[in-house]
Amino acid sequence: MGFIFTFLKSQLFTRLPYPTSDFSGQTVIITGSNTGLGLEAARHIVRLGAAKVILAVRTIAKGEAAAKDIIQSTNAKKNTIEVWELNLSDYNSVKAFNARVQALDRLDALIQNAGILTSNFSLIEDNESHITINVISSALIGLGVLPKLKETSEAFNVKTRLTFVGSDLLYVAKFKEADMTGKLLDILSEGKDVDMADRYNVSKLLLLYTVREFTARSPLGSQSNVVIDYLTPGACKSDIFRDDMGWLRRAMMSVATFLVARTTEVGSRTLVHAAKPEIENEAHGAFLMDCKVAPGGPNVDSPKGQKQQKQWIEELLPKLESISPGVTKVLL
Repeated sequence: MGFIFTFLKSQLFTRLPYPTSDFSGQTVIITGSNTGLGLEAARHIVRLGAAKVILAVRTIAKGEAAAKDIIQSTNAKKNTIEVWELNLSDYNSVKAFNARVQALDRLDALIQNAGILTSNFSLIEDNESHITINVISSALIGLGVLPKLKETSEAFNVKTRLTFVGSDLLYVAKFKEADMTGKLLDILSEGKDVDMADRYNVSKLLLLYTVREFTARSPLGSQSNVVIDYLTPGACKSDIFRDDMGWLRRAMMSVATFLVARTTEVGSRTLVHAAKPEIENEAHGAFLMDCKVAPGGPNVDSPKGQKQQKQWIEELLPKLESISPGVTKVLL
């Protein structure tokens, strides 16, 4: 009941601030930005004066179409936008993307918006698809770009930002896998008796565990002026629902979307807020909802949640090292 009240209050009675921050001279990367929330966030950031906005997308042609659309709607110069290939289903693509980032003159913010929601169980890179795409690849990118963000912060005397797009559905994640015996990564990769209706929620919960651990190991101070945060855009009219979810769930989603969902433009304001140049230090490691710091909820803030985070991190960090040796050295 508590979640439903919070959700409806957020969706129906909260006005999200229209972005007005100054991104002049800055370089920003947005993943999953050829459509939906990512596209609208990129449009805002171009409008707000960014020197370079990089659309990191799986399909270059779709990214180029998105870039053309943004240029037409903002009258920005063509060279303001670049399109880079990034496939979160392929760790080699993720590592190539991270290597390309190092060649940039500067990187002021990266918004990790790409992700999946599906009812179909499948393995990608040896793990269930939500875990691979929404969590492991996102973590690899976060750690891969963190050195460049720290370098930019020091060289240009600015606060840089690493933003992860999550979901308030983490509040209602059942996460029954945490009560099973064995390694979480192995359990989550088993196709038998899997609750796919909960898997997206679980992936976003694990992502927040990951962000909290990264911020704890990369505190703000003399060695780092990079704010790492996690946000929920709320329920939006987004292409996240384009994957096959079964007719009943799709019908329910369609009704809910019609009744309470935000437009992608309104939802994108949360992404821009979390990555704005003047983001408050209090956002570091925080869960942002409606452009404000919100509680993590029992799945995160309780002793059980903290225990689950510890167990997850003990498995995740070695996994990241096995994929990209040395990637976790950026953490204290």
